[in-house]
Amino acid sequence: MSESSGDGEYPVRTIVGSLIAGVFFGGVGGGVAFPTLPTLGTVLSISPFVVGLILSANRFTRLVMNTPAGQIIDRFGARRPMTIGFLFQGLAPFGYIVGLHPSLIPLLDAAAIFIVARVLWGVGSAFVFVGAYSLVVQVTTSSNRGKWIGYFRGGQSLGFPTGLILGGVLTDLYSYDVAFGVAGGLGLIAMGVAAMVIPDLSVSVEEPATLAELPSIVRADPRIFMIGTVNFTVRLLFAGVLLSTIVLYADVNNIAIGAFSAVGVSGVIMAISVLFAGATTVVTGRISDLLENRALLTMPALAIFAFGFGLLGIVPTLVATLIGVSCIGIGVGGSNPPLLAYLGDISPDKDMGKMGGVYNMFGDLGSSFGPVIALPLADQIGYRAEYIACVGIIVVVSVFVARTLLSDELTRWSVS
Repeated sequence: MSESSGDGEYPVRTIVGSLIAGVFFGGVGGGVAFPTLPTLGTVLSISPFVVGLILSANRFTRLVMNTPAGQIIDRFGARRPMTIGFLFQGLAPFGYIVGLHPSLIPLLDAAAIFIVARVLWGVGSAFVFVGAYSLVVQVTTSSNRGKWIGYFRGGQSLGFPTGLILGGVLTDLYSYDVAFGVAGGLGLIAMGVAAMVIPDLSVSVEEPATLAELPSIVRADPRIFMIGTVNFTVRLLFAGVLLSTIVLYADVNNIAIGAFSAVGVSGVIMAISVLFAGATTVVTGRISDLLENRALLTMPALAIFAFGFGLLGIVPTLVATLIGVSCIGIGVGGSNPPLLAYLGDISPDKDMGKMGGVYNMFGDLGSSFGPVIALPLADQIGYRAEYIACVGIIVVVSVFVARTLLSDELTRWSVS
């Protein structure tokens, strides 16, 4: 028998499967951006800082939009906001094409056009990510939440590496225009999937908490802030630093695969990292349902995460790079589902959408500032030194995790 949602109307498998189908195609569009956009500096003659700003524009936007999106979803349900979000994600890559040919819009230069397109993507992704989390938490219980969040996040991860490979390979074989056009088309397919198959679950909350109440909700439970801090760190270092610098790291260290340029190589490398993240997500989600404290999985995940960055900093070879980004992926996948499920366990039912927004807000804060900081900093100290610095950040965060989320378990172990 299939598991059913809380209201018994829809099986969990149907709902999560529908979400996976939609976010897969949307994720392809997001993945295409990373092996292509970091090279815009040479293509359009713009500075590394502006390139970082372009890469971060969607996340700065989502940072602002996450909690309002959660408020809207708590009040009106997720289906319609998510459909609109997928539409915006599908339109954004076509904006990239316009940015490559700025004469089409004489009032804006190329950088401004790319920033506008990334802002559009940010608005759309806020509704998609927060809505998806809200739906999954709404139809699961504490006994199976980790498993289904793991399946969803794992399936979601498959779209991104597909986009990474497509972006690098299509750009190498054809052009930027072709890569961006394919991304936009797949994003519009995601909108169609969302409109057709995502159920319109009834909203049982008549008066959800207002946005003004969110700071007090977060302050009332330090675990919520700590969960957000871990997500901030992981997204800062993975989406902010690694994904925005690996294409240039590969170029500087002459890391090659066959006849592919650094763009094509970086697409493959990033895809491997995200694939490992997706696979680990599925496993750790299921394991977390068996633990009294899901957050226990965070410590080994962060240790592997740190090892991956350390290896990239110490041994800049193809084999070491592949191992390093695989470990980074395992760290991402090992920390994300347990913390998301843990947040669902401790959050008030009436505020699931906004709590998902808070979680994403911390993550987007990290991934927004990451490219802006990472690219100029790498110009000053080098990519290898930057990756070594990431290890130190992870160690500091791990100490705070142990003190905040695991203090009871550590006390129990020391007594025994």
